[in-house]
Amino acid sequence: MKNPIRTLTGALSLFLALNASAEEQQLKAVHAFPTSLIYTQSFLDFVDEVNEKGKGVINIRVLGGPEVIGLSQQPTAVRNGVVDMAYTAASFYADKLPERDALISSNTNAIYARESGGLDLLNEIHQKKMGVYYLGWFDSGVKYNLYTVNEPKLDNEGNLDMSGIRLRSNPVYNAFFTDYLKAQPISLPTTDVYSALERSTVDSTGWTQIGMKDLNWDKFLNYRIDPAFYSTDMGAIVNLKSWNKLSDEAKEILQSVAIKHERESAEAFDALASKQQAELDESGMTPFVLKGDAADTYLKAAKEASLNRMRSHMERQPGGLENAKELVEKFNEPQQN
Repeated sequence: MKNPIRTLTGALSLFLALNASAEEQQLKAVHAFPTSLIYTQSFLDFVDEVNEKGKGVINIRVLGGPEVIGLSQQPTAVRNGVVDMAYTAASFYADKLPERDALISSNTNAIYARESGGLDLLNEIHQKKMGVYYLGWFDSGVKYNLYTVNEPKLDNEGNLDMSGIRLRSNPVYNAFFTDYLKAQPISLPTTDVYSALERSTVDSTGWTQIGMKDLNWDKFLNYRIDPAFYSTDMGAIVNLKSWNKLSDEAKEILQSVAIKHERESAEAFDALASKQQAELDESGMTPFVLKGDAADTYLKAAKEASLNRMRSHMERQPGGLENAKELVEKFNEPQQN
């Protein structure tokens, strides 16, 4: 004869387990780059931690990358609720949110911007202008360089001369390439650059200090132009309606893990950038270093190009230059003279 107490206990346990499973909320997510790229791997680490800490409360289900939804279409897909979350570059929705240039032109990382209140302000702007919640600035502080197939040239004043160079661009740095370098950039998504280099459609590109070998672009690119400029603008955005439907506990788990990942990824990527740059040099990459006034002019022009772009686009939107000065202040550490 079955023990009625044991039977009742078993049924109750099953009921509670099924009920907990039913209450677990889920977000469908996509990522901008292929899984093989280190930035995507960083995002997947974040997902794993959320799913571990959020068991029974919140779960992120990753649908895939650009093979599922094109990288430039992902922000719109989040905004429209086609998916709930995307790990993407803010540059891919610059038309809706020109304030993204505060990230690009930043001289610091998410650790500082979180403490300064910069990321809270940026989140408010995301909600107002795009209907998305800005969860976190991941993998921040990694700078960009220009890389070339052939040895770069200088003009008579020692400044970089990009005349005649077929320069691959993207929305991160097209203002700098066009306004200062006077280049005629060719816009290509990351996934098309390898074949463009292979076919000599382009012979120069910008890229971050991390991930070059993952993409195998170092097979073609021989020179790195220093100094490095800008900062990566990768982050996680969540459809605002999806965010608002989450329980307070789910929101707290997501936000706390995101802030933790901001710090850990910034610290890890800072060390990794130095390591990978050294590995590129050891395998044949030649640094081409701008010096003195030429280097200062180069860096100043990069920053001014992005901030001028931000301001000009903000002026054409409701609210105008509201928050422009505050964003720049909160995303830049004061420099010591």
